[in-house]
Amino acid sequence: MKLTILGCHSASPHEHKNPTAQLLDIKGHRFLIDCGEGTQVQLRKSKVSFVHIKHIFISHLHGDHFYGLPGLVSSFRLLGREAPLHIYGPEGIKEALTLLLKLANSRTNFPLHFHELESKKSECVYEDDSVVVYTVPLDHRVYTNGFLFAEKEGMRRINADAAYAAGIDKSQFRLLQLGQDVLVDGDLVKNSTVTQNPHPPKKYAYCSDTAFLPSIIPIIQDADWLYHEATFLQQHANLAQQTKHSTAQEAATIARDANVQRLILGHYSSRYKNLDLFAQEAKSIFNNVILASDGAVIS
Repeated sequence: MKLTILGCHSASPHEHKNPTAQLLDIKGHRFLIDCGEGTQVQLRKSKVSFVHIKHIFISHLHGDHFYGLPGLVSSFRLLGREAPLHIYGPEGIKEALTLLLKLANSRTNFPLHFHELESKKSECVYEDDSVVVYTVPLDHRVYTNGFLFAEKEGMRRINADAAYAAGIDKSQFRLLQLGQDVLVDGDLVKNSTVTQNPHPPKKYAYCSDTAFLPSIIPIIQDADWLYHEATFLQQHANLAQQTKHSTAQEAATIARDANVQRLILGHYSSRYKNLDLFAQEAKSIFNNVILASDGAVIS
């Protein structure tokens, strides 16, 4: 699992501060999460091939999370994309994007599938053989979701030396991966003697703009990584309440109570010059904290 922070600042872009966008590599997928202005430039700086992006998840329709999407979709068209693109986001995202493309006479020449979200309860929005994605309903000024990306448990891992010593042919390895015992010259070889448990599946929880919301804790419980917005420091907790954002301490409280392994803070207000203060405040509650920064890669 690898996370590339393309942008992690709130509100309007600055010369060296990009609004929210992330790229998650998980089980062979590259999921784009939010798409603020400048996202495609940040993707190029990170040397990410556009062709591998097949699913885009938009938390809400505020500009610093969404306004880069029309330009990115237009670039896909100019680059001759043929593969389908799936976009998951609030109700209205289809109307907004298709209207811009229509007025610009730049309709896509590839299938564009919208999955509009309106439920206020957590729901599964994507699933295949290796990954499942759930919404994390949040509390912001407009309808907003975070997302939980969870690996499914993989196949058992083969101890090749033990398997060959037991006389097992490579053609039977698939059965071992599926947890089955195998026959060798009429003798049954127990699966547990030649395999190991699968690697523990990973979980990444992404919580964009939201007020302090303990009700999300059961959804993101035991996640390996939690990205949680921290727009304000505690001295401006009143502004967090007014604007339905969170403080660093509130993000850390969610991380602690959800028993996550690592907390990643982001979405900082531009009023703060020293971002280390966010980590200091959060670590008073939860120790394993890192600060998101544009271009950072976490793996």
